[in-house]
Amino acid sequence: MCVLVALLTATGIAILELVREQTGTAGFFVGLGLALLPVPPLMAAFRWLGRAAPGPWRQLLFCFGWGACTAALIAILANDFATQWVAAATADPSDADQLGSVAIAPVVEESAKAAALLLVFVFRRRHLAGPAEGFVLAGFTATGFAFTENILYLGNAFYEDVANGTAVLDSVTAATFFVRVVLSPFAHPLFTVLTGLGFGAASLSARRSHRICLPLLGLALAMGTHALWNGSSHFGEYGFYAVYGCVMVPAFGLLLWLAVLLRRHRLRAVTAELSVYARAGWLGPAEVPALASLPARSLARALARATGGRPAARAVSRYAADATALAVLRHRARRRGPAREPDFAERERELLHGLWLRRATAGPALARAAVLEELLPPRSGPAGASAPAPASVPTPAGALAGVPAPRRRRATEPAEPAGVGPHRS
Repeated sequence: MCVLVALLTATGIAILELVREQTGTAGFFVGLGLALLPVPPLMAAFRWLGRAAPGPWRQLLFCFGWGACTAALIAILANDFATQWVAAATADPSDADQLGSVAIAPVVEESAKAAALLLVFVFRRRHLAGPAEGFVLAGFTATGFAFTENILYLGNAFYEDVANGTAVLDSVTAATFFVRVVLSPFAHPLFTVLTGLGFGAASLSARRSHRICLPLLGLALAMGTHALWNGSSHFGEYGFYAVYGCVMVPAFGLLLWLAVLLRRHRLRAVTAELSVYARAGWLGPAEVPALASLPARSLARALARATGGRPAARAVSRYAADATALAVLRHRARRRGPAREPDFAERERELLHGLWLRRATAGPALARAAVLEELLPPRSGPAGASAPAPASVPTPAGALAGVPAPRRRRATEPAEPAGVGPHRS
């Protein structure tokens, strides 16, 4: 962690100074202000997908920082070096620029962005539990990269406009802003999401060949679409519009549909896996549909905040996060097999302990939210009532170890960490 923080800090300082030198101080701040505009909507869109099974914020911020700092610095230095080398070898700067944008830049930039996903895949694989997580992490990485690249392009355009005395509406800055921020803010995320889907699919596979080939396939697709996008301006007068309308917009629509599908699939997996723990007595029957509904989770936090303040609302958030992480853990272990999850039992105990600590606060709030959202079947029992807890609930076909029954709370044990009281409904 210390090495990564130091790396991101050093590359962040270097890329800021490098961009400022190229754009000038005024151009840098203008580019910074304009490049910030698409960042919150893009991050909110990817976070919307990730809310079905929220991952740690530190990991998302790492991916964004890697894209904005380390990957952007690598791309700028490598692209400049390669373009200068090609220009020296061919003695034709125009051909070097064209070759650099179509053949070199896609390979360098997508590889630099993919390095963040590779680090998560190797060192934090439990947080990369499927295509949905790969989608979100790739989106944050590409958003950071596009942010820095937009600063450079918009800052250079502003510097050129100031030098030429161009009016605002006829300026290069306005045209660059329209193309990069208004027309195609999703371009870099679209490319890198293909790599993220490859890593996410590889995390579910038990075959070594799949864990190698699927990320490489995603990376190759990302490079190919990136090269097609960069080369669209060389396809004639209407090449850009043809690629934008026939390739980019349909691809964006396809990925949007895939994001909705992944979100629904993840919520269905949460319902199926948490039902096992509800039968074992860890969760109330009404809590499962509430945890599988994002509106119900939000309502439960509001109910808890109204009665127990912010500590109670945080307890509901942590409870929901632990429950969905538990469902994702079991779903992944079921897909990959217990032999591929050596730390399954330890991680399961850790998450169950977190649920046990916060259930007195979060359980009633979630049960009440399930009732208010009409998520319970008509003939269900009282909200929050727990089914009789067997000693163990085995998984079908013996794929995983049975779920341990919850232990009874002693009268002297706190239901919550200090400062969090039980919810009163």
